[in-house]
Amino acid sequence: MSTPVQAPPAPPATPLRRLGGAGAVLLTLAALVAVSAVHVTQGTSSIGALDLLRLPFGEGDGEAARILVASRLPRLLAGIAVGVALGVAGALLQAVSRNPMASPDTLAVSAGAYLAVAGAAAFGLTLPLALSGLLALLGGLAAAALVLALAAGGRTGTTRLILAGSATALALHSLTNLLMILFEEETTGLFAWGSGSLVQSDLQAVTQMGPLILLAVAAAVLAGPKLDILGLGDDTATVLGVNVRRLRLVLTLLAVVLAAAAVTVAGPVGFVGLCAPVIVRLLPGVHRHRTTLPLAGVAGVLIVLGSDIALRAVFGGQAGVDVPPGVVTTLFGAAVMVWLARRYRDAGPTRQPPIVRVAARSRAAFLTVVAAGAVLLAGAVFLGMLGGDTWVLGGDLANWLSGRTGRGLTYVLDQRYPRVLAAVLAGAALAAAGTAVQAVCRNPLAEPGMLGVTAGAGVGAISLLALVPLAGIWPMSAAAMAGALAAAAAVYLLSWRGGLSSDRLVLIGVGVQAACTAVTVMIIVKADPWNTAMALTWLSGSTYGRVPVQLIPVALALLLVVPLIAWLRRDLDLLALDEDTPRVLGVPLEPVRLAALGGSVLLTATAVSAVGVVGFVGLIAPHAARALVGSGHARVLPVAVLLGALLVSLADTLGRTVIAPAQVPAGLVTSLLGTPYFVWLLWRSRARADG
Repeated sequence: MSTPVQAPPAPPATPLRRLGGAGAVLLTLAALVAVSAVHVTQGTSSIGALDLLRLPFGEGDGEAARILVASRLPRLLAGIAVGVALGVAGALLQAVSRNPMASPDTLAVSAGAYLAVAGAAAFGLTLPLALSGLLALLGGLAAAALVLALAAGGRTGTTRLILAGSATALALHSLTNLLMILFEEETTGLFAWGSGSLVQSDLQAVTQMGPLILLAVAAAVLAGPKLDILGLGDDTATVLGVNVRRLRLVLTLLAVVLAAAAVTVAGPVGFVGLCAPVIVRLLPGVHRHRTTLPLAGVAGVLIVLGSDIALRAVFGGQAGVDVPPGVVTTLFGAAVMVWLARRYRDAGPTRQPPIVRVAARSRAAFLTVVAAGAVLLAGAVFLGMLGGDTWVLGGDLANWLSGRTGRGLTYVLDQRYPRVLAAVLAGAALAAAGTAVQAVCRNPLAEPGMLGVTAGAGVGAISLLALVPLAGIWPMSAAAMAGALAAAAAVYLLSWRGGLSSDRLVLIGVGVQAACTAVTVMIIVKADPWNTAMALTWLSGSTYGRVPVQLIPVALALLLVVPLIAWLRRDLDLLALDEDTPRVLGVPLEPVRLAALGGSVLLTATAVSAVGVVGFVGLIAPHAARALVGSGHARVLPVAVLLGALLVSLADTLGRTVIAPAQVPAGLVTSLLGTPYFVWLLWRSRARADG
């Protein structure tokens, strides 16, 4: 006699579950009213809630009415418009790509729109708001098209989508920072606005962008039933009469329109489009897109206004002017991203990271590459000593080495050689760090910057610069090291769930990187919101003003860590294969990982303390080295070190000479040079996966 199968117990009937979908809608609307009421009572003036409550009864004074109409209502309505636009845009992008981490930020939409607006300001174009919105739309659309093309619409996996979006956003932000450095007067105030600011002088932005946002939201809601069918899969949706390709194109365009409108109103407010749909999915009884899309908009408003309220409650009313609330939303969004990374996993065969298989090279070919790299590096150093705002001759350099130059040339070359050496040492350190990180992550698209290490070191260094502007090199290196260690420890501990997943490590690293970047922006705007050139130069990676003593920490780190990585070369070769092979062969996985990551942290922190934040070197140099000499770390490491030093050295020389006497930070040049290479690499790995 068979035992009857018992049905699984029903989930506990909590009060929220008993309310169902209708109750969830009512609760979110009630929360929206309450948050809006609190928001309108905050400000820099002494006008409080009681003063505003008297206005409907004709008992308030004219000052309260003036402040309400001129300042607080525009800020409130801007927050509502931005929250609705970004919440619905995020929900659309996640539904279209069927990826819970898709958003205007991870698809670089906001970064593309921001670059377009900053470019117009840098070149002195005073555009009407409608044209500014159109420009932001075109920039965001171009960025989203590139990211979705590289990530196959986001359906090939979360890791690929996040890496493509992060790299594209980094390149676009580099271009924006370059414009703000070169056109400092024309772009005054854009740095804080670039993190999302609700400061409004009137209702013009809301009244012009508001109807566009409402129309886009209405169109998205009308397409809700088709989105429900699309969620069943492309084949099923096609059988049921849905033109999948056209629907995706239209809805992606609507999402970009919404994100561009939000940027036009308040700048790029970070990660609202990621968080709002996640919050809605946690509500019970909410499944249809005709309900989830409007609710995502309401959740977006709650996030934006709640962040603004929290910011002014903690730091005072003036913080609403000085500190962009987008900093708080980015911190919240980074936490949500980490939570999603710990909860979700990529599915299907495309979950495997892109593997680069290179045929083995002969020893003679390896030695030829090393010799060629050394010669090219020597030539780059020689060119770096000659070039700059003042060009010198080879004979002048020889005379300087022998101490026979005049006072003018001696001064020029004495100032130049620390910069050249700083670029070489920092490039070598970042390349060695990237080699170790890619082995640990088993992903040739990873780098120290995408694991939060570089941004963490930047937080430590910028914090010290803000507190002690005249701090010496050793305190600066210690602060950068502390920040990098804290970021690396957070990423490693949060990534650990009964083992270390390389996908999870990358995704959580990107989240921690976003959080560290937000903290850096907050420190800068709180310390001196009107003098961002120094901070931008630091965050863009510059050798300007280097002195020999600043090179000692990175030189010591190279002498210590590069032999360590070389000693671990065989373990790293096995670690880069898969999770099981090293265990079978007796490799102590966690000690090797910790040693490799610890060495990477040390190299990255000292490089940041020497030249600031330089991106893409840790990605490009190891990958190019593998393409030249094969995948064995005994050969990859020396070639990557040479290529990294060569890349940063050439970038520094180019930045010092191309628009002399003005200078382009080396980190911006490496980002601009590295982005096309990264795009090609991602496209190539996508083609291999599709094939």
